[in-house]
Amino acid sequence: MPRTHEIRPDLDEGIDRKVLGQLRTRFLTLNRGRLDRALEGLSSRQQQVLALLPLFFHVNHPLLPGYVSGTTPAGLANFEPDAQTLADAQRLTRSFSYKARHGNPPRPLHGLFLMGSLGTLAQAEQSDMDFWVCHDTQLTSEEVAELRKKCALLETWAATQGAEAHFFLIDPPRFVRGERDSELSSEDCGTSQHYLLLDEFYRTAIWLAGRTPLWWLVPVYEENRYAEYTDTLLGKRFIRADEVLDLGHLAHIPAGEFIGAGLWQLFKGIESPYKSVLKLLLTEVYASEHPNVQCLSLRFKQAVFANRLDLDELDPYMVVYRRIEEYLLARGDVDRLELVRRALYLKVNKKLSAVSRQRPASWQRQLLQRLASEWGWDPRHLALLDSRSQWKVRQVVSERRALVNELNYSYRFLNRFAHSEQAVSLINNRDLNILGRRLYAAFERKAGKVEFINPGIAPDLAEDTLTLVQSPNRKEPGQTLWGLYNGNLGAYEWEHYAPFKRNRHLLEMLAWCHRNGVIDSTTRLALHPGDSDLTEFELFNLIASLQQSIPLPLATVADEQLLRKSVPVEVLLLVNVGVDPLKHHRDLNILMTTERTDSLSYAGVRENLVLTLDQVTLNSWNEVLTQRFDGPHALLDCLRDYLNHLPSGPPPRVRVRCFCHNRAPAIAQRVVALLNSAQTLLNKGQNHRYLIQVQQHYHVLELVPGNVRHVALPTVAALVQYLGEDLDHYSPLHLDSHALDEHDLGLILPLGQPDCIQLFYRLQDNQADLYVLDELNALWHQRLPFHDEASLLVPLQRFLQSVLYRRNALLPVEASARPALDVLYYQLLPTGAARARSIEPRPSPEAVADKRFYDVQAIVERSLPGKLHVTLYCNQREFSELEHGDQLYAVVARQILAQRTQAVAYRCYITDLDLCGLLGDTPGATHLYLRYKADLERSLNSALGQV
Repeated sequence: MPRTHEIRPDLDEGIDRKVLGQLRTRFLTLNRGRLDRALEGLSSRQQQVLALLPLFFHVNHPLLPGYVSGTTPAGLANFEPDAQTLADAQRLTRSFSYKARHGNPPRPLHGLFLMGSLGTLAQAEQSDMDFWVCHDTQLTSEEVAELRKKCALLETWAATQGAEAHFFLIDPPRFVRGERDSELSSEDCGTSQHYLLLDEFYRTAIWLAGRTPLWWLVPVYEENRYAEYTDTLLGKRFIRADEVLDLGHLAHIPAGEFIGAGLWQLFKGIESPYKSVLKLLLTEVYASEHPNVQCLSLRFKQAVFANRLDLDELDPYMVVYRRIEEYLLARGDVDRLELVRRALYLKVNKKLSAVSRQRPASWQRQLLQRLASEWGWDPRHLALLDSRSQWKVRQVVSERRALVNELNYSYRFLNRFAHSEQAVSLINNRDLNILGRRLYAAFERKAGKVEFINPGIAPDLAEDTLTLVQSPNRKEPGQTLWGLYNGNLGAYEWEHYAPFKRNRHLLEMLAWCHRNGVIDSTTRLALHPGDSDLTEFELFNLIASLQQSIPLPLATVADEQLLRKSVPVEVLLLVNVGVDPLKHHRDLNILMTTERTDSLSYAGVRENLVLTLDQVTLNSWNEVLTQRFDGPHALLDCLRDYLNHLPSGPPPRVRVRCFCHNRAPAIAQRVVALLNSAQTLLNKGQNHRYLIQVQQHYHVLELVPGNVRHVALPTVAALVQYLGEDLDHYSPLHLDSHALDEHDLGLILPLGQPDCIQLFYRLQDNQADLYVLDELNALWHQRLPFHDEASLLVPLQRFLQSVLYRRNALLPVEASARPALDVLYYQLLPTGAARARSIEPRPSPEAVADKRFYDVQAIVERSLPGKLHVTLYCNQREFSELEHGDQLYAVVARQILAQRTQAVAYRCYITDLDLCGLLGDTPGATHLYLRYKADLERSLNSALGQV
């Protein structure tokens, strides 16, 4: 069309019907050009869909696609099918004949519009078709339901013609008020983007039939007086009401819409960033202009009024690109602009490299070639972009940096804008938080997290052939690392190449390869295991275990999950990766035939076969994390960390695998048994303790929910000391099936029970071992010379009775009414030096009137800070440190000897002990009294031996 002056239909200067007609003609001319471009990119059957749809909405005919009933709303405003349309319909259904509707029949369907990428630079073979069907607001709900059924049937018919069609019903007056029942396009994010959706409609929709938009006829400078201007047009009959439909204006876009649009595009951009970059930048442009936003539809309308009808420059994608380019050049954001250009080029997907130049030059390819020349892209750069389907790790990692930076920048921009405009409603604030967590989960680096490098950048990162090498770490002498190389490299070839991935530990490498699809079922792997014991059998089983535990693609994380702290969902424990615990043992043949088969204390040398554990975790935010445990406490540290990260809800699914050469199934089963036992105890909700023996060392897991601790105890003596520490409450102790199986404690500790005192004794020739589990399950142990059971047990019985008497006196009246603690007696059998194999209950020892059992009472209290003051009473006579100083025990020893009728140096016993000076009115646990008793008796008997 020849260029003419700009049309300015002004209310103040008068409006000319002829001018309005010219305007409508310009819009329809541009519309015809876009429709022709859309048809050019469609197959003949798809073209037929566009050609026939107006007819199918215009008539109800049982032989035509989409027929529901004779009462379904039909009749498209201002539409009469042409001869070509009727001929196409008759070819589809030969018995169909069209009868024109005479008079003025109702035409409840006001307009049919095509939305989406058809007719644009980005139209592709797989582009879908979104149709807006505008209907009379007077339709009843039943009629709308009938019309919706018709649309569903037409979608099905279109699919048979190779077209993916979606129909959306529009009630124009309700739409103007922002009232919507459903999404209005396949890219729609909901009701929060009314004006931005309208902006997109006005600048991209292709009119197919029916009334034309009233908005076309309102000059941009009258947008703020839209209602007044359109009232004048209709009221003074410059245009007829049945010629136009009104979907509203764009004089003002609320700030909240930019937040909603940004949130939606960021959400989509996490998985498909190229598709979102353009819309994210456009949202940023609009928000930066708020509140005086000149949206693209207004620029589009201004161009039509000025008769600038260049189809290329008014292409919807070109219009978006030019506006973003203008914005970024003004800011000097060259890198971001280059990313936008790549995003547009890849979105259009019309390859311009030498391989593709023999194809017919479509208008899209010509326009894209013009842009590429304008951007200064050389053939090498075009070839790189055109090979995106073959991009592998190196290209993807580089591109990921730019995309992630852009997404994070957009998120920060949205956050700042929301707060500066005070546009954060409760919903938006929630959505911003969720989106922040989505970005964090998808892209943030942290220790142990497997980085995801391919958020929709390349379709497939799988390599055909890879070489996996363990080699010395030259930067850390004595350490090794794993390298991953492209291709199949021989034993010395790999040294001349740079790996594209390095990791300290093999499982980190394999988890990264699996998460990013670098290794799949078709990848061939060449292995150079270095100093490791890794075999091809183990390697392929490790990869299979990862594929089983973390199946790809991962499901989308629900918002509700992101509102909560991340918790483990799948846990894979891999034992002894690349390590054979028996390979280098000198006595391998003996080890393989021994009767002792516990993997934690294997054979006569008590070998620990669980040397390393690699944990791979998939959490509820779709993060994949790895953690390595090695060293002497690897297993217990792994159990502790796993138990501390258990969620309050359903536990994660746990898989334990071991593929080392020797005893792999038994090792895995042993770890599973430990894990299950510890988790079962933790779920009981009390403060249980779990005792595990590894080789000749002992480990206790203190199973407090959320605060599991691991206590390592290298010897039995250390274990006894630990079990004798103060407890605030009863703490059950559970033994692993192989713990202490050659020690007396292996029989004693499982018998612990609350609300009683349990005394165990073991007779071994001239010595006896005494063990007491008190009411809190704390352990006390003492080894004494043995003469007879009475002299062994009666003094202790008398002491315990006095302790219980004192405790009962200190308790509140209501507590003292409860039954006193029972004292239970047990003997370990057999006697002598042989290992004890059983425990038998024994009655309480009978009190005997024996002058050897001399009453000695002790009172212990604090004096100076960190100092204790002891007073002893022998037959009610006081002996104090105030009087005798450091000779107290010698004086008391002489007093005791003076009372004896026989000069026999048998032991002295404390028969009563008061600790109120230390504990106040709180009764202490029995083991505490026994501990002080043993210390006092040690001092007293030492003095007795020197008298």
